[in-house]
Order: sequence, then C-alpha cells, then structure tokens
Amino acid sequence: MDLDLTGRRALVTGSTAGIGLAIARELARLGAEVAVNGRSAERVAEAIDRLRADVPQGRFLAAAGDVGAEGGATRVVAAVPDVDILVNNTGIFEPKPFFAIGDDDWRRFFEINVLSGVRLARHFTPRMVERGWGRVVFISSESAVQIPVEMVHYGMTKTAQLAVARGLAETVTGTGVTVNSVLPGPTLSEGVADFMRKMAPAGGEADLDAMGRDFIKKNRPTSLLGRLIAPEEIASLVAYLCSPAASATTGAALRADGGVVRAIP
Repeated sequence: MDLDLTGRRALVTGSTAGIGLAIARELARLGAEVAVNGRSAERVAEAIDRLRADVPQGRFLAAAGDVGAEGGATRVVAAVPDVDILVNNTGIFEPKPFFAIGDDDWRRFFEINVLSGVRLARHFTPRMVERGWGRVVFISSESAVQIPVEMVHYGMTKTAQLAVARGLAETVTGTGVTVNSVLPGPTLSEGVADFMRKMAPAGGEADLDAMGRDFIKKNRPTSLLGRLIAPEEIASLVAYLCSPAASATTGAALRADGGVVRAIP
C-alpha cells in the first residue's frame, strides 16, 4: 500500500492540539512537510516543538492565524501559499439549549466551522487541479447525521461540511484531486480530558478511561467500542485519505465513530 507523502506539503488547520495535532504528526511520519496552524504564533511554536520531539525527521512550517475569520485565513495563505494536502480540522463546539442559541451564535459557528474550510479550499484546490494531484479532507462529525439535541448549531455546521465536501468533489471530477469528509465519534481530545479532570472528585485522580466509558454508556449507547476514541485513531483514517493509496476514494463521508451511527441514509 502506497502511503508515502514524501515531497508533499500539507496544511492542517487547528493543529496545535487534539485531532489536528495527531493528524499533523501522522502526515509528517509519512513524509509530508506539514504547516501547523493555530490562532497564535506562541501556540503554533509550542506545537511544532512537540511534533519535532515525536517525529525528529519531520519537516514543519508555522502558519499562525485564525482561519475562522477572513483576515486570519488571509494570513495563513500568505504564510503557506500552496499545498498538496488540505485538512480542514478547525472547529468549535458548545452545549447550549436550542432556544438559547442566538443569531450571533449561529453566525459564529458557521463562520468558524464551515467558512474556514470554504475559504481555504477556494484558494488551494484550483492549484491542486492545475498540478493534477491533491487531497482535501473536511473533519466533520457523527453529529452531522445524528444532530445532538444539546448543540443543534454544532450539528448544523457538521452537516454543512458534508454538503460542501461533496459539492467540491463533484466540481473537481476527473482532475486527480480527491475531496472527502471524515466523521469522528466522541474523541478523547485534550479539551475533553481537561474537562473530565475538572469533573473528578476533589483531591481525587481522574480515571479518564472509566469516565469516558461512563460518558459513552450514558450519552452514546449505540457505540460499538464502548469508549472514547483516541485522536490518533482518527488521524490514521485521515492519513490514508491523504495518501496515494486513496486515489479512488472521493466524494465520500467516512466514519471513524466507533459504531455510534447505526446507519447513514
């Protein structure tokens, strides 16, 4: 299986922690030069230090900028004008009752979760088409098909990503550029781990595995794994989609959800 990405340059948005960091690490291991993105130069520099420790032979670029805002996306493009691989990973979530979600919340979630990827794909994809090779991946969520009642606005943006990815895939038909979405399930990201530590009894040590299994049992009972997913497990699927081996996979929504979703219509 050809997973070699030597000579390719990748941009992974939101890659200073969690799933994005794991994806950046895996792409670097496969030989790609990886542009690391976060909102601040400090966070990006810290992430690159971590990645270099994990992948000593890796090549990394700094691409600081808030891609959820037009100006920030412009700064990222200025830092990295051209890539072969674009992974649109940046996203936010926030539990909030539907009737408490105001117009500003809807706009903010759409701007960050959807328009960030649209802007970057609009810039980078035509250049991939010109070269006859490229990979675009949108990190969606199982929430795209099972809208969570506790954060409908988040689910809406994840569904929108599926539509954008499919439409873009059809736009670049037959060019050698593939466009896909990945639907992670509940994942033990750094943010989730920090949240669970805060929920641990005072003075007690948080058992993240046990707490994660309890969360899945109560909130995602259809999971076949019965546990939270590790970011590296998501990164493995993304890395495959970015590789030469995935040349016939495009316009698809691939699940790494631990079996939470019983079926996609």
